[in-house]
Amino acid sequence: MAHPVVVQQSRAIPIAVPDAFAKTLPMPLPQLFHRWYGPIPPIKDVHDQTGDWSAVGQTRTIVLVGGGGMRETLTTFDAPHAFGYTLTDIHGAMAPLIDHVEGLWAFSEQGTGTKVTWQWTLHPKSALTAPLLPVFARIWRGYANQALATLSEHLLS
Repeated sequence: MAHPVVVQQSRAIPIAVPDAFAKTLPMPLPQLFHRWYGPIPPIKDVHDQTGDWSAVGQTRTIVLVGGGGMRETLTTFDAPHAFGYTLTDIHGAMAPLIDHVEGLWAFSEQGTGTKVTWQWTLHPKSALTAPLLPVFARIWRGYANQALATLSEHLLS
């Protein structure tokens, strides 16, 4: 199997780490990811989530604009420092490229605020599609910057 590609983006936000974590975790995904970025669509809806998004093993279905989607499973929860998840059952535009994604949101002190880092580890669908992942990763960085700007606005409002 081809090697995964790791991509991440960070943003400093002038808010305390516990507050950044506590306000990021429950933020509705369609609010955070509400705009297109190149070929990456916004999130239209989230289904099948029960309770707060705060326990390892919880799952939910993410529906993208245009009919794509994926299954998200919360895999780590270390308040107020990080939470991680895995995206599986990917369908839509990313399906030919990506088998699954391991995602991580990390929160650390930086100056008088918090450095928020969002990371994706992209696992290619096959050795044939693996060479395309660095191209997707460059696009994803712009998508992540856009999402982190939206998150910053939300955290500071």
